[in-house]
Amino acid sequence: MVTLNHYLILSSLLFMIGLVGVMRRKNLLMLFFSTEIMLNAVNVGLVAAGKYMNDMAGQMFSFFIIAVAASEVAVGLGLLILWYKKNGSLDLDNLQLMKG
Repeated sequence: MVTLNHYLILSSLLFMIGLVGVMRRKNLLMLFFSTEIMLNAVNVGLVAAGKYMNDMAGQMFSFFIIAVAASEVAVGLGLLILWYKKNGSLDLDNLQLMKG
């Protein structure tokens, strides 16, 4: 039987994978994907805690996070496409070019 601990371990592992991705990547697209993995890890934890306590609050928070993440994806990918068209690369080291 799958218990709350299993879900929380899965959630923490996903969050750690996303955190390592944020710390180690230099490509903006991979950094973006890593933050999405971290958000999904939080969603797994919230839904599992809500199911364990027979409360819908965890699922409602998770739904709100999904809605915010969807808008983040729309705006973020648009900005990444514009940045790639302008510079030809999504490398974080090229962000130094943005200095005014």
